[in-house]
Amino acid sequence: MIDDLAINVILCVLMTAAALWTVLTVRLLRSAIGLAVTSALLTIIIYRFDSPLAAAFELSVCAGLISVIFVSAITLTARLSPDRLTQREGEVLRRFWFLPLLVIIAGVLLYQTSIPIEMVVGEAKTGAQGDVRSIIWNTRHLDLIGQIAILLAGAIGVVLLFKERKHD
Repeated sequence: MIDDLAINVILCVLMTAAALWTVLTVRLLRSAIGLAVTSALLTIIIYRFDSPLAAAFELSVCAGLISVIFVSAITLTARLSPDRLTQREGEVLRRFWFLPLLVIIAGVLLYQTSIPIEMVVGEAKTGAQGDVRSIIWNTRHLDLIGQIAILLAGAIGVVLLFKERKHD
């Protein structure tokens, strides 16, 4: 039987693969579907960490509402021609070739760290006495670092996605 930690690691790997596919695929509809799959996998992870309300919010808003809005907006755009699609594939690979490598390096670094994940999850399940501020700043350091990394990655992703290319 697979233990909880192995299931969580498998879910994280699947979620990371879905996120990479979302960024690296050329077709917008596939990206929207990849984003929905990523959010659905994140929902499962959040639910497994005993946060059903946060999981319901992630599922309804991020996997549901946002995906519907993206698909609606995509239906208003024109399809790319096969030549333009091939050109776009080259552009995407040139822009984001380093992302799989970066994910592998981050995974190896996380695997090599000495942070006992079971201990962090155990603290989260038992809860700390006090208000939210003391819990976040005093007992949930790993969560805080993760949230900062996600915010920075999101900001960098938005900058990279909407960066205008200079044409000669």
